Formats: sequence, structure tokens, C-alpha cells
Amino acid sequence: IRDEESGYNKNLFCIPKHYEDDLERVFIPHGLILDRTERLARDIMQDMGSHHIVALCVLKGGYKFFADLLDHIKALNRNGDKSVPITVDFVRIKSYC
Repeated sequence: IRDEESGYNKNLFCIPKHYEDDLERVFIPHGLILDRTERLARDIMQDMGSHHIVALCVLKGGYKFFADLLDHIKALNRNGDKSVPITVDFVRIKSYC
């Protein structure tokens, strides 16, 4: 996203009431995020070939994205020409300030 990007008017989206006063604009619509997540899953499957995939999620902030990405990978794995084994694990990281 370029610095001069103005984003989308929030009135174009269904914004939860508790966010209405805090949100000014939407820069990346949810549909675009889902599309890019699916594309990333396709790229991962293509790059990994028939190698075992080890998926590691950093807990707290990354869980929703991780779950969506794995759903797309699993769908490609089920419906594709090849089936690749996937191992899933989670880590919790403490940030240092």
C-alpha cells in the first residue's frame, strides 16, 4: 500500500458498532485478504512439490490467518493431483521491550 493511498470509505462495509467511532477508512477489504491467502496457499503447494509441509503458527496474533491458510492448503491437497503430508504445530513467543 502506497503512503498516499486513501483506502475505501467505511460506509461501503459492514463495520461492527463497537469499531465505528475508531475506524476512519478501510485499506484492505476482507475479500482481498482471503484472495491473497488462497494465492499464498497455491504458491506454497507449488513450491513445496511433494515435500512434507511443516506449518508453525505463532500464537495469539497469527491464529486466524494460519487457520485460513491451512484451510486453503488442505483443500488444494484434497482436490489436487498429489497429496502432501502436513504437520501442524504452535509456538508462543514473548516479545521483549
